[in-house]
Amino acid sequence: MSKKLNISTSLEVYENLQELASEDFLLMEHAVKARSRAYAPYSEFAVGCAILLENNEIVTGNNQENAAYPSGLCAERVALFYAGSQYPGVPVKKMVLTAGPMSSDFFKPVPPCGACRQVISEYEKRQENGIEIYFMGTGGKVVRASSMESLLPLSFDKNYL
Repeated sequence: MSKKLNISTSLEVYENLQELASEDFLLMEHAVKARSRAYAPYSEFAVGCAILLENNEIVTGNNQENAAYPSGLCAERVALFYAGSQYPGVPVKKMVLTAGPMSSDFFKPVPPCGACRQVISEYEKRQENGIEIYFMGTGGKVVRASSMESLLPLSFDKNYL
């Protein structure tokens, strides 16, 4: 006989950037600046990401598209891979994201895509500590997840290999 498995999550929602702690507000400003430098000529959907490392370094990334769509990278992975290559072994404390169309405002919070969720999950497991994730559109509400586990329950990891 089967049993039902219930999975729930809890996220925090801030009405706007001004409700964030000063450190998180500053980090989001870095993400907004990174978003302005995104290369998104095909989707015209720009994403900016800023990561705060345990050593207080801030690393940014933005989406980089390519005419061969699978060859592009999302902002989250650009930032994480850069952090991993330049600061090996330094844990990631926080990640913030801003995303939306290049030509208009977008006030719906945009979470990481599935591929990025998997990569972030791998970083969390490797550092044995959660990564706070904040995400928003181009403005408006900001959502906070205490870790990727809140956004990706039952994640796939090396224990399945």
